[in-house]
Amino acid sequence: MYIESVQLKNFRNYDSLELDFDQGTNIFYGNNAQGKTNILESLYLCGTTKSHKGSKDKEIIHFGQDEAHIRMMVRRNEMSYKVDMHLRRNKAKGVAINGLPIRKASELFGVVNMVFFSPEDLNIIKNGPGERRRFLDLELCQLDKIYLTDLASYNHIVNQRNKLLKDLYVKPDLKGTLEIWDMQMAEYGRRIIEKRQKFVEELNGIIQEIHRNLTGQAETLEIIYEPSCTAEELELVTARNRERDMRMKMTSAGPHRDDLCVRANGIDIRRYGSQGQQRTAALSLKLSEIYIVERKIKDTPILLLDDVLSELDSSRQNYLLESIHDIQTMITCTGLDDFVSHQFHINKVFQVVQGTVCQP
Repeated sequence: MYIESVQLKNFRNYDSLELDFDQGTNIFYGNNAQGKTNILESLYLCGTTKSHKGSKDKEIIHFGQDEAHIRMMVRRNEMSYKVDMHLRRNKAKGVAINGLPIRKASELFGVVNMVFFSPEDLNIIKNGPGERRRFLDLELCQLDKIYLTDLASYNHIVNQRNKLLKDLYVKPDLKGTLEIWDMQMAEYGRRIIEKRQKFVEELNGIIQEIHRNLTGQAETLEIIYEPSCTAEELELVTARNRERDMRMKMTSAGPHRDDLCVRANGIDIRRYGSQGQQRTAALSLKLSEIYIVERKIKDTPILLLDDVLSELDSSRQNYLLESIHDIQTMITCTGLDDFVSHQFHINKVFQVVQGTVCQP
C-alpha cells in the first residue's frame, strides 16, 4: 500500500499544491511554521476523514476561502483508488472514492491505513485519559468498520443523554425518556468495551518485545485496560448512577471514561515514571501500532512522522529508522543531518518554504 500523489487546493497555507511520492521514504524539510505538517495532515485527513490535531474543517480551509479540496491517489493490492475530499466552511465535508460519493466515513474502510506519529504523541503516557482513549479509537476505527459505526452512535447517544440531563432541570417530565437512552448507550458501550479489551490484549502481545529492545532488556512494559465499568456491568451501573447523573447533569460511566494503565516493571509510569520512560513507552505504542495494522490487513500501513526524530535520543532514533525500511514513510524535519549521520536511505526529498514545495 502506498500513496502515489496528492493535490491540495486552499488547504491550510497552500493555495494550490501537487506532489508525487516515492513508495519508500519521502522527506519534507524546512524551518518551522512553513507548512510541512500541513501536508501530512492533508494525507491523514483524506484517509480517515479526521485531522490528527482534532481540528474542525473551518479551521483547515485557507484564510479568506469558503472551500478546500484534497485529492489523494492510493495504490493497494494492484488497484488504484482516487479519494476526493471537499471541505466546506459551513457544511459537512464531502468525500468520494473513484468518483462515487460516500455517505459515511466507514466507507473509506479498506482503502488506506495510516499511522501518524507526532511529538505530541510522546506525551500520551503522561497526559490525561482522553489522549489514551483517542489512541485506542483512532486505531480501532481504521481497523474495524463496525467499531467506527458503534463509536459514532455511542458518542451521539452520550451527547443526547447529557443534553437531556441538563434539560431535566427545567423539564422534569422528560425523566421517563432517560431509560431509552440508557438502554441504547449500554448496548453500544458494551460492544466498544469488548473490542477495546481485545485490542489491548493483542497490543500486549506485540509491545513487550519492542519495549525490551528499546530499553536494552531493562524494562518489561504492560498495558492494562481500565474501563470505568465492565461490559456486563454497564447497564446496571448506568441505572444505579441515574440520580447522581441527574444532579451532576452529565453521564458518569461508560467507555468515554475509560483509560489505559501503562506499567514498566510493575510501576505505573503515568504517575511515577520519568519523562524518558514515558517517551520510550509512547514510542513502543506507536511502533506496535504498525505491527498490529500489518497483521490485520496483511499489508504495510503508511507511516507519517511529524518532526519526531528531533525529540528522540540517538539510540531511539536508530531503532525507529531501522523499523520503517519496508514502509512508505512521510517524514517532516528541519534538516537532513540526522538521516546523513545514520546513513539512512532517502528516496525523495522535498524542501518546504512558506507554503511552496520544491525538490532541491
